[in-house]
Amino acid sequence: MQASDFTDHISRRFNQDIEELRNGVLAMGGLVESQLSKAIAAIVTGDSELGLQVANDDYKVNDLEVSIDEGCSRVLATRSPAAGDLRLIVAIIKTITDLERIGDEAEKIGFLASRLAGMDRPPDSYRELKTLGNHVLHMVRDSMNTFARLDVDDAFAVVREDERVDEEYESIQRQCITFMMEDPRSIKRVMNVTWAARSLERIGDHAKNICEYVIYMVQGRDVRHTGISTANELDENETQ
Repeated sequence: MQASDFTDHISRRFNQDIEELRNGVLAMGGLVESQLSKAIAAIVTGDSELGLQVANDDYKVNDLEVSIDEGCSRVLATRSPAAGDLRLIVAIIKTITDLERIGDEAEKIGFLASRLAGMDRPPDSYRELKTLGNHVLHMVRDSMNTFARLDVDDAFAVVREDERVDEEYESIQRQCITFMMEDPRSIKRVMNVTWAARSLERIGDHAKNICEYVIYMVQGRDVRHTGISTANELDENETQ
């Protein structure tokens, strides 16, 4: 085998390794999205069994994280990636950490759904939680689409959505406080609602993080602590 052929083989193998890692992240994202969707449905419909199923299936998300992380370690040890490839590996490692944490929050929501199923249900069937949950679910879905396409504009759009999620969460918190003050008998149920809303808000944070990693992958720029308005201004200046 000539040196050029050997180099081409190594290059093809490296590209294959990278593609397998990317596909693994997308598969993990799909699983996490499914878990979250089921957890939200369990709360809205009062399905205790579905909630427990989500909680019991969290190990699948954990197994994928371990597998992808090991793959990243192998690539770092054997390929010594540089520049953009190194940024991609770092972003993948960070992304699967956030996906695993989304899975953990979905597990919590599943347990909370099981508890709430055994309590008196409000007439609105947790409408506010459903609204917040669907918003966050779309953020997770959009963040994975952004990761797949490496689309910086869409990444910034998802990051901006997190502000709306925070507002919805704060609104639910205020409502919960009012309910508990008006009817102390509802405290136990309302506290479970509060914890579920908190988990959904954290999931929004993790979806935002994933999009910030996409920006880092594409532009080599860390926007985590710059603020979305500042980051957008920098992006617009660079494209002029």
